[in-house]
Amino acid sequence: MQLAPDLLPYIKERIDERRGERGRYVLTGSQNLLLMDRVTESLAGRVAMLRLLPMSMGELAGRPGAVFPWESEEEIRCRAVAPAELWTGFLRGFYPEPALDPGRDHALWHSSYLQTYIERDVRNLRQIGDLTSFQSFLETMAARSGQLLNLTDVARDLGLAVNTAKAWLSILEATFQVIILRPYFANVGKRLVKTPKIYFMDVGTLCHLTGLKNPEHAMSGPLGGAIFETAVITEIYKTIAHRGEKPRLHFWRTSSGREVDLLLESAGKLVPMEIKLSSTPNRAMAAGVLSLRQDLKGKTIPGYVIHPGDTVLPLGPEVTSLPFSGLSQ
Repeated sequence: MQLAPDLLPYIKERIDERRGERGRYVLTGSQNLLLMDRVTESLAGRVAMLRLLPMSMGELAGRPGAVFPWESEEEIRCRAVAPAELWTGFLRGFYPEPALDPGRDHALWHSSYLQTYIERDVRNLRQIGDLTSFQSFLETMAARSGQLLNLTDVARDLGLAVNTAKAWLSILEATFQVIILRPYFANVGKRLVKTPKIYFMDVGTLCHLTGLKNPEHAMSGPLGGAIFETAVITEIYKTIAHRGEKPRLHFWRTSSGREVDLLLESAGKLVPMEIKLSSTPNRAMAAGVLSLRQDLKGKTIPGYVIHPGDTVLPLGPEVTSLPFSGLSQ
């Protein structure tokens, strides 16, 4: 649709002629139309905006209506997934073509996708003259996935103005390449970290930008924890977004270092989740969740420690270990 924005005023007229008829037009495009300078008609009040993000595990398994364990009273279901299968899936990512076609060269696909995104979509949205610098910025953001994001440091390392780094980050967020995870604040008498974290929307894109091609290297390398954390957070984000709802995700971190990786607002309560790379969860991994539940009494429901293994077991008072494969019920 971004290639023919002049059609929008005419579509508006046709809609207004017969407002009682719904679903007459389906408009698709690879860009966020509302960010484009050439778009003068937003069709406000006449359209439903749907964000089609990379596929979730439930969608890949043919269960688009899958729910989370905390939304169901049934026993947690999960299947044993070999590490090689799980991490090969992460390398391939969750865009339909590389995810559904095992014969597809995923490295070539991601390379082509990023080249098209940078040279066409980014340039159309904002007049960025130095695409090489933007590519470096993209790779730098990937290397910081899962970390507290200090844009001043990023700008200094790349020789950019801080305002330029902020503008480029807003482009990545607005084009759904990254998620900016912001901290949760509550009046609990503690000093809380205010700096956000960044996660790439597709874990395959993240692996490609960081140069990872081998599942074993991805799993056991220095980015293993960040990759798995990205996979978990984006899985939850995509599942909620594809329901047409706004994902309300945060993290919790005190100035003393106590942290919970993910807080999900669900049905008026908070679901606390720790994300661990180890396939053998233990009680010590539940410490952050237990501490947060103590600080936010009455605001949380039982929490989870999410891991890549296949074990479901209690780790403390109302804290359960949850395999990654059990996220989608």
